[in-house]
Amino acid sequence: MLVTVVDHPVVAAKLSALRDQATTTPEFRRLVDDLVTLLAYEATRSVSVEPVAITTPITTTTGVRLTTPPPLVVPVLRAGVGMLDGLIRLLPAAEVGFAGLARDEETAQPSWYADRLPEDAAGRDVFVLDPMLATGGTLVAVVEALLARGAEAVTCVCLLAAPEGVARVSETFPGDNVSLVVAAIDERLDERSYIVPGLGDAGDRLFGSAPA
Repeated sequence: MLVTVVDHPVVAAKLSALRDQATTTPEFRRLVDDLVTLLAYEATRSVSVEPVAITTPITTTTGVRLTTPPPLVVPVLRAGVGMLDGLIRLLPAAEVGFAGLARDEETAQPSWYADRLPEDAAGRDVFVLDPMLATGGTLVAVVEALLARGAEAVTCVCLLAAPEGVARVSETFPGDNVSLVVAAIDERLDERSYIVPGLGDAGDRLFGSAPA
């Protein structure tokens, strides 16, 4: 797996504000949106394009446009939905699928409850959105599902990652067909499999309430 930590002062400053427990829900949402847009510049660096002839006010020239079929963006429910606008801003033609997985708080293992992925993901740039890469179980499950549907490469965009999660995903996908773009890799997981120092439960902080 290819891992990119976006080392930029603006990213670091926004991430610091995101971590602060005093940050309100509306401000947290805005910061997530800003951060995802910044990470998306790096995540889309290898997006597929093709040449196209254009006419400027001065002359004709050759530019590029995104290839078809359009990119596929897959937020992991529920917290990944809070990252969607930040990426769609750069890829407005993208189609959106959804992956719903719940983590067992005792075992930290994920289980599917919603699969809204296309049957055929071949020939597309695929992006998975999940704020926190903790144990790596959820991300592995989603990427495996996409590769099984024909995706040739998958880019995962996360706000934070734990070393344990990065190691698990890297071991599962040792090639260069899976990549990770993240704002920071934190110290470790605690006994509850939460990222330390982390930022708490991203879903609760995005939506202002615990899941039912």
